[in-house]
Amino acid sequence: MRFCPLYSGSSGNSIFVEAGGTRLLIDAGLNGRTVSDALVSIGEDARAIDGILVTHEHSDHISGVGVLARRYKIPVYANEATWRAMAGSIGEIPLTCVRVFETGRDFFIGETNILPFPTPHDASESVGFTIEKSKRGRGLQRLAVMTDIGHVNGRMLDAADRCDYVLIESNHDVDMLIAGPYPYPLKRRILGDNGHLSNENAGKALISLYNRGLRAAVLGHLSRDNNTEFLALETVRSVLRESDIPDAEFDLSIAHRQKIGQIYDMP
Repeated sequence: MRFCPLYSGSSGNSIFVEAGGTRLLIDAGLNGRTVSDALVSIGEDARAIDGILVTHEHSDHISGVGVLARRYKIPVYANEATWRAMAGSIGEIPLTCVRVFETGRDFFIGETNILPFPTPHDASESVGFTIEKSKRGRGLQRLAVMTDIGHVNGRMLDAADRCDYVLIESNHDVDMLIAGPYPYPLKRRILGDNGHLSNENAGKALISLYNRGLRAAVLGHLSRDNNTEFLALETVRSVLRESDIPDAEFDLSIAHRQKIGQIYDMP
């Protein structure tokens, strides 16, 4: 299995995942051309994508969904509430491309197993995804993606259990947010239980996942105004160190906001 955060942030989100020959996008929150060009830059082709998995209906996650589905006949997977919420934004999708999943119930695309799990965010029915692929005679490869989350709960930790990688939100530094220019209602929304995860809370979630065996994480969905890549990495790393987790035992990296990230290969 391999994956690449094409873009990750409030300006747009899209993650490429390849597992056993199945090629997926998790969200397509930039225009279709930008997503297509990003795929080409990593040696992939939008025409080969087997499905777009939608986490929720906010524009930075669905802006390119309709165009990509219509142009390349890519199936789009979302729960019923998200389909209703995004219908007016993505335009008409061919019925042959409409796939409806039930949150909390896994399904397959090819030989790749996908579990959509509920996440706490101010959307109709937001989800994260665990992607799982069998390795011949060598167990499983597992990736969990959880961004746009106000907090991390036990069900989310269970969904990420035994994962090789987790891409988790590290949206903001609380002090930067409070002192920054956002209006008070927006600050309250971001800081709320259904808003966005802070750097410190991302670190605390990773401690729980480390205790379940996780050894690698990618920090995503960083705020343009209330965070920096350096601050996110340093804050999360400090939280891990405070729990006696050595740097050498936990691989930590960043999914960039406005440039294509690295390709992660799982052995």
